[in-house]
Amino acid sequence: MSTLSELLPAGGGGQNQVEFTASGTLPNGKPVILKSDGTVEVVGETSTSISESIPAGTSATYNSATHECNAVACDPNTSGTFVIAYGDTGNSEYGTAIVGTVSGTSITFGSEYVFYSESVLYIDVSFDPHNAGKFVIAYQKDGGNEYGTAIVGNVTGTVIDFESPVTFEADVVTFLSIDFDPKTANSLLIAYSKNNATGKLVEGTLSGNTLSFSSSSTFASAGAYVSVAFDPTTAGKFIVAYQDNSNVVCRAGTVSGGSFSYGSVGNTAGNTYYHIQTSFDPNTSGRFVIGYSDSNNSGYGTCIAGTLSGTSISLGTAYVFRSANSYNVKLAFDPYTDDKFVLVHRDTTESEQGRIIVGTLSSTTTISFGSPNGMSGAVHPSIDFFQASDQTGKFVTLAGYTKAVVGQMASSIATTNLTASNLLGISAEAAASGATAKIDTWGGLNESQSGLTIGSDYYVQEDGTLSTTSTAPAQQIGKAVSATTINMRDLT
Repeated sequence: MSTLSELLPAGGGGQNQVEFTASGTLPNGKPVILKSDGTVEVVGETSTSISESIPAGTSATYNSATHECNAVACDPNTSGTFVIAYGDTGNSEYGTAIVGTVSGTSITFGSEYVFYSESVLYIDVSFDPHNAGKFVIAYQKDGGNEYGTAIVGNVTGTVIDFESPVTFEADVVTFLSIDFDPKTANSLLIAYSKNNATGKLVEGTLSGNTLSFSSSSTFASAGAYVSVAFDPTTAGKFIVAYQDNSNVVCRAGTVSGGSFSYGSVGNTAGNTYYHIQTSFDPNTSGRFVIGYSDSNNSGYGTCIAGTLSGTSISLGTAYVFRSANSYNVKLAFDPYTDDKFVLVHRDTTESEQGRIIVGTLSSTTTISFGSPNGMSGAVHPSIDFFQASDQTGKFVTLAGYTKAVVGQMASSIATTNLTASNLLGISAEAAASGATAKIDTWGGLNESQSGLTIGSDYYVQEDGTLSTTSTAPAQQIGKAVSATTINMRDLT
């Protein structure tokens, strides 16, 4: 006896094989679902195209006061959920956070939660990609000693529970930026300027709800307007962009267990003021974009693309996305559409109005831009994309000082007919639509496969393929007993 299949009776016929009427063409050996009318259909996805719509809905007010200090982040693990953190000028600039929920293009908000009962400044927020509902806010205790401080929050529905705050820098901090490592569980970085001069980084580590920090590391002797982003393809690798004494520059680095190492510095040769933002392209390894306001060129809104190989940086040509004084530049890549990112900025030539622009990387470092889309009201922008498949191409940006709005990139949404309860089995032979189809169901064998790994559990994926990947919403179908045969699990 050489395989598990020799322990089982030969032939799938008669062993939990049932006849159904086919709804649509059924190929041989494909997973099928049972429909509500009693017919069977092959597991698959339907693609729906969605047009670009920016903004896509009506802005929603999260607080009636004016906020110069705010940030937004979407939960990558919870569809349609995001958090805004801000200094509430209607409440003595207390550090405050609120949960927003997106349905379609509409936003609703829960209650506000104070995380620091004094004024805050230089605030940023990031969700933990490895723990649904968990996020960290980094901020300057403006109403206290101006120390760098961070706090863990947990979202349940629209309720936020905060842990105790933790000091990561016992000195004056400005220009904070925070990012979680998508490749290393419980690891995050905070970049900041110490005493408005030295560029610093600390690694934060989460153990449950307990947040601790490494010793600080100096990445630049002169650093302001900092922005840090992890490479989404390599654990521990990051880019930090900042202003030195005369230019916008960026530096590559790696972090592991609180130990930092640094590579080359890339120089954009463009001076800046107000915020710098950098973001990695999640669809192309090692590629990133930096957005900034170039004070060497009348404050024009500017972008530059770069590539990261190891810890070496190569930068392309700078591209102007707005030939006017533009500042508070923020950007984020669309995780579902190759080469696309969205810029938001504050336009001083348009009564401080916010503007949204779609950027496209047509080659490694070549950038083109669409027409600007306006947002009502003066704006201190922040932006983040949703990463849930039912929110494909959607992002949230802060519109005006008190509102948020949804944007929709041009995209294609794939919808599966597979649920947690409708998987029936595997077709035993091909059948035309309306014909009688033989289906191998639970507890039976299906002998119509190829290239299976003996002894491995197999799962039906959203697109109807079989693989050993068990990540939801995949549904387990059975175990391979030969390269061509699956013994389907018995649900009885």
